[in-house]
Amino acid sequence: MSLRRLAAGICLSLCLVVHGAVARDIEHSMGVTTVPENPQRVAILTNEGTEALLALGVTPVAAANSWQGDPWYAHIAERMQGVEAVGKESAINLELLAALEPDLIIGNKQRQEKIYEQLSSIAPTVLSARLRGDWTHNFKLYAKAVNREQVGQEALDAFVQRTQGLADALGDALNEKVSVVRFLPGHLRIYQRDSFSGWMLNQVGFARPANQDVDEFALRVGRESIPDMDGDRIFHFTWDSGDGKGLKNANRVLEDPLWQSLTAVQAGRVHAVEDTIWNTAGGMLAAELMLQSIAEVYGVTLQ
Repeated sequence: MSLRRLAAGICLSLCLVVHGAVARDIEHSMGVTTVPENPQRVAILTNEGTEALLALGVTPVAAANSWQGDPWYAHIAERMQGVEAVGKESAINLELLAALEPDLIIGNKQRQEKIYEQLSSIAPTVLSARLRGDWTHNFKLYAKAVNREQVGQEALDAFVQRTQGLADALGDALNEKVSVVRFLPGHLRIYQRDSFSGWMLNQVGFARPANQDVDEFALRVGRESIPDMDGDRIFHFTWDSGDGKGLKNANRVLEDPLWQSLTAVQAGRVHAVEDTIWNTAGGMLAAELMLQSIAEVYGVTLQ
């Protein structure tokens, strides 16, 4: 343990004693951290973590900017009023964060491992291990960190019920091999099961094309691989940073004769969906909206 972390730990312990608070030890990707029993000023440094806190009924004092929006995604903006944006997940403004005096910081090892020591010197810091398909692992850790495990479990139970309800309503439609494609500036991705959308489709019970029915993240490809994107039905979404390059690449693909020859395209079973909901936000609120999106495409009612 570094002297800085040791000093931060001693400071936290003294503060807890002075204020008569009870501390808890949270095991996470970087070790074990002592956190306040009921933190009041939580800073969250990932987009999926922000969704988790909101679903748990916690409004953070600070949060990483949404990857799209100014500074928040449209579907969370109303609930983020008064929250200070402290920079993108990969470029947190540590000075601003410190000035907000959080009593707990929650982030992710993949994004913030290099600044973990600095974060820990500001406040007790808990980092989840990974950012990929199954967002529920992180959700449970965040719920434990803010001492709302019961609320979190109830939210997860309700999500499982809605997912099963959608599966029941879809019936034989689940036999369709669903393909998921993303258009980005300069390349394309075919998403597999260890992605947000891939994990969600698996929970509902959809079949997938063979090249997507594997426990990997995604295939990075070019337009020559358009035939590999086929399925009984295709969902596609586009990442564009505002310069139009992502949209331009998407249009090139959609106009390509190879795309026009795909089975799903010929059958009229192709759907443009929101990148934010199907991929980028990556948390519980987006998951709920993705279930609704699927229900709308198939014309069924989501309970």
